[in-house]
Amino acid sequence: MQIEKLAEENAVVGEGPMWDPQAQRLLWTDIAQGRLFSFDPATGANTRIHQGFNVGGFVLNQGGGLLLAIHDGVVLWRSDEDWVRVQPEAHQGETLRFNDVIADPEGRLFAGTYLEDRPGKLYRFDPDGKVSIVAEGIGCSNGMGFSPDLKTMYYTDAAARIIYAYDYNRQTGEVSNRRTFVKVSDRDGVPDGMTVDAQGFVWSANWFGSCIIRFDPEGVEERRIQTPAKQTSSVMFGGRDLDELYFTSADYKCEPGSPLDPVGYDWDDYNRAYRGGGLFRIRGLGIQGREEFKADFAWPAKK
Repeated sequence: MQIEKLAEENAVVGEGPMWDPQAQRLLWTDIAQGRLFSFDPATGANTRIHQGFNVGGFVLNQGGGLLLAIHDGVVLWRSDEDWVRVQPEAHQGETLRFNDVIADPEGRLFAGTYLEDRPGKLYRFDPDGKVSIVAEGIGCSNGMGFSPDLKTMYYTDAAARIIYAYDYNRQTGEVSNRRTFVKVSDRDGVPDGMTVDAQGFVWSANWFGSCIIRFDPEGVEERRIQTPAKQTSSVMFGGRDLDELYFTSADYKCEPGSPLDPVGYDWDDYNRAYRGGGLFRIRGLGIQGREEFKADFAWPAKK
């Protein structure tokens, strides 16, 4: 197994890695600084493709471009000169500070919010414009994923240190029967972004924990990979055979006193060590991921 740093962008909140199998590139966001990047493994170049609104999460879109969940809504985006809002009017007045998203097999978008002054929510945006609130009372919305048989959806509340499992109905997009899949110890770090591999194992990036944890389908820890970044923030399989694990990290400076602080955390070590800000890749795992689903939102006809 080999861990390598691919790019150092001093990302304050590096997040949301997404492998684009058609373009053979890895897209990722720096939420706090309003930047999107594209990493090309063939050349090693990491290119900034967006500067502006804060992108909390994004997915590929079947009709072209990306579907971005930004701090005040949802937009279809091809470039900073070619984008359009798709946020339904009924929700324009509601605070929507998105933190992580995922598309489902039918092209819907699940997007969770993180609000420092109140609980967050998990929304489902349907391509026909319908918006549903899936979950409420969320401390900090984070990583999501689907089991290979598409019967289970996973959803992370980082503040609760819990990855939940729901029964998932592909036909309707409804989720039900919430239960705890994993409860991370308060002496460990915080579960952040995640992905599910081809065997149905869940990979969870661990903020504060300098690691990525792989859980089996029963929620039992199968392995733990130490990383160079204290704030390892999200993970995604990529490469031509989907057998390379990319992960993002964050340079955000945390201060003691947050409910997210692990018990007995070594803050002196935290202040000396590399917090994050770069993009990394792990090779040699011998494990394959799965392609992520795309949104299916139609671009409006040009006038």
